Amino acid sequence: MTMHTAPTTTTFPPAQIPVREAWLSLHQEDILEADLPIVDAHHHLWDRPGQRYLLDQFLHDTNSGHNILASIYIQCRSMYRASGPEPLKPVGETEFANGIAAQSASGIYGKLRACAGIVAFADLALGKQVRAVLEVHLRAAPERLKGIRNMTASDPSGEISAGFGKVRSGMLTEPGFLEGFAELAPLGLSADIWAYHPQLPEVIALARMFPETSIILNHAGGPLNEGHYRENRRKTMRDWQHSMEQLAGMKNVTVKLGGLCMKIGGLGFNQQKLPPSSEQLADAFRPIVQPCIDMFGPERCMFESNFSMDKGMCSYAVLWNAFKRLACDYSREEKIAMFAANAARVYRLSATDIGLQAY
Repeated sequence: MTMHTAPTTTTFPPAQIPVREAWLSLHQEDILEADLPIVDAHHHLWDRPGQRYLLDQFLHDTNSGHNILASIYIQCRSMYRASGPEPLKPVGETEFANGIAAQSASGIYGKLRACAGIVAFADLALGKQVRAVLEVHLRAAPERLKGIRNMTASDPSGEISAGFGKVRSGMLTEPGFLEGFAELAPLGLSADIWAYHPQLPEVIALARMFPETSIILNHAGGPLNEGHYRENRRKTMRDWQHSMEQLAGMKNVTVKLGGLCMKIGGLGFNQQKLPPSSEQLADAFRPIVQPCIDMFGPERCMFESNFSMDKGMCSYAVLWNAFKRLACDYSREEKIAMFAANAARVYRLSATDIGLQAY
């Protein structure tokens, strides 16, 4: 009999907002625009103490009624190699995600092509030496590796606690990081950037320095809504919008719309007796999502679930209903772009392989 042993608690902290399936089940909705194709542009898979979210759990969510064609796996420190050189240990995550993708591509689990694109971790602070690490990642998933993401979200005030641990301030501007970042485009790799809104000026400088590198800004630019940021929400939104306007002027930058149900978003739906409806979520998301679409245009925005991180506050079915409510006034072509085609284009997925050509 195969024993399942979870990682030690010293490896990963507990979830900031635990997933409660029984609570989520207290609110059910009919699926809106059930035929609209979706490429989930951002999700994770992991096996941690009290946080098991692997292919079975992901399929449970994606089979809840929406037309999910494919997904993009984003690095989250899963399944690192237990031995070998330290810089190569994260290649284990690429191997893991590629294996999940191969399972899904068999078709025996349905039409979903999970992990059709993979965004891995390689320590860009290694500078030019990261090239050799990137080449090993590419050998591990030559068809599916699309980009790299480093853990760079850092709060200058030190008030915000990231679930992945403390990140040194200013990493996006360090010479070593910039030297490593320069290795991405020559290998055909994009860069996912996870930054809080006070860091967006650093992202602006990065995008200007590397106009040939496709930069995908995660979680709508990370507007913070806890600690002193919550106390001065107007300033937060003003600063965020100013930076986002500048990023929108850079054609190498696209933005993901989602990740708004994390603790840093301060929505607090997890503290309610009942989970939120899609109307409630849409109303809460609108002050962030609508300006993003206005600034970047439907052609440079893509919706993301950020599951299972956001699952502590809402179900998969309700989340995508909320996104559809936010997009209700756009044309069918614009909806297909934001929900599927933009992610397929930016992450270089084959429309035929994921079934998008039918739309």
